[in-house]
Amino acid sequence: MGDPFGLKGLVKVKSYSGETGHFLQLKKATLKKDGTEKSLDVDEVIPQGGGLLIRFAGIDTPEDARLLKGSEIIASRKYASPLNEGEYYIEDLKGLEAVALDGKALGEITNVIEGGGGFLAEIKLLSGEIKLAPFRKEFFGEVNFEENKITLFEPWILES
Repeated sequence: MGDPFGLKGLVKVKSYSGETGHFLQLKKATLKKDGTEKSLDVDEVIPQGGGLLIRFAGIDTPEDARLLKGSEIIASRKYASPLNEGEYYIEDLKGLEAVALDGKALGEITNVIEGGGGFLAEIKLLSGEIKLAPFRKEFFGEVNFEENKITLFEPWILES
């Protein structure tokens, strides 16, 4: 979430997916910031340009809204943006085992973060070391949710 907007506690929100329609029905959300989470009711959602303005219950002033800056909104799956083919929710990718083409285990995806040139898969290697790899089709194969695996075509990308 971004800066406060106006005098009534509204907060500017940018959608990671670029889609905002699914937010219009949002009634409750969990806000995550600095490792803590809190659940808030949603009082108002206003489309604005390519983003949104959201007012949460109990957040009635710009000062209150400023405290939410930098929070991540976690909503129920029923309010999530619809996916296109080849798209995944980040939460669904967490915990997938990253394997080489020969099936050798490399580590586990712990997160997917937005970097300057796109998304990066954060992989905890078997050694415990954390590495980042571009989450692009040149490096990763299809997700196999049945086996809880994803293939990393170029394991050398984890070397440094």
